[in-house]
This record gives sequence, C-alpha cells and structure tokens, in this order.
Amino acid sequence: MAQKRIPEHLQAWIDARKYHKLLHAHAHMARELGMNPRKLGKLDGKERPEVVLSIEERARIQQVKKAAR
Repeated sequence: MAQKRIPEHLQAWIDARKYHKLLHAHAHMARELGMNPRKLGKLDGKERPEVVLSIEERARIQQVKKAAR
C-alpha cells in the first residue's frame, strides 16, 4: 500500500514544530492565527515582548499619532 505524502504547506508546520520544540497545540494555534511557519524564528527565545502596553495605552498612542497627522 502506498504511503500518502504530506502536503508541503503542512510539512512546513511539522518542521517548524520540531525545530522550535512546540507542542502540537501551539503549532495548531499559530496556524489558525495565520502565522507563517518560516517566520517563527523571530519569536523563538523571547521570554516577553520588549514593550508591554495596555490596550488603553495603545489606543491613546494611536489617537495622538492620528491627531498629529
């Protein structure tokens, strides 16, 4: 019986999952969010974001930028 080949777009996720040591659930969530498996290296190793802002602060900054234009 012939083995079924895994499509390339899914094989990229399998490779990324193994390389970055992700759980199946993490790879699945990233895929559902539309992330690119080839770009996961940018996020690898980060403990937390460089700048942490609340949603309110982010909205205020956007309003200031919009008003400046």
